Amino acid sequence: MELCVARRDSGPVELTADMQRVVAEQQLGFVATVTPDGRPNLSPKGTTAVWDDHHLMFADVSSPGTIANLAANPWVEINVVDPIVRSGYRFQGRATVHTEGPGYEQGLTLMAARGSSLGRDAVRAIVVVDVTGADAVWSPAYARGLTAADLAPRWLAHHRALHPEAG
Repeated sequence: MELCVARRDSGPVELTADMQRVVAEQQLGFVATVTPDGRPNLSPKGTTAVWDDHHLMFADVSSPGTIANLAANPWVEINVVDPIVRSGYRFQGRATVHTEGPGYEQGLTLMAARGSSLGRDAVRAIVVVDVTGADAVWSPAYARGLTAADLAPRWLAHHRALHPEAG
């Protein structure tokens, strides 16, 4: 795990292998935008994925607020965190919304390649984020000397207790 990533707002960021791994494994990103009147908006996106070594993407399946916010202000932050080991990354960048054309088609292709059954009927747009900043995020437990191996059993047990029907 990378505990320090000093890459905030320094131009294009190359997504490391660990960043790409966390995004691919978790698939859920929390996307922060700002409304036209300056209020924060946070929306979970279960389609968060790596587009390439410098970009992330998510699909607009039911995100009219997020898309409207991006039309007014394209800057976005995406947080992707593994809730079991309590670490992940926050990515900052500028979003481009594709409602048709090559960007839209490439997004659908990437989603299908990772097993998504969502198609044109469900996906209104593909949002591609040019990542210009990235930081690691982690639980303060790591600063106290705990490791992922220490944290995982506790949080696995917690999630199993919340969802006993999942086995």
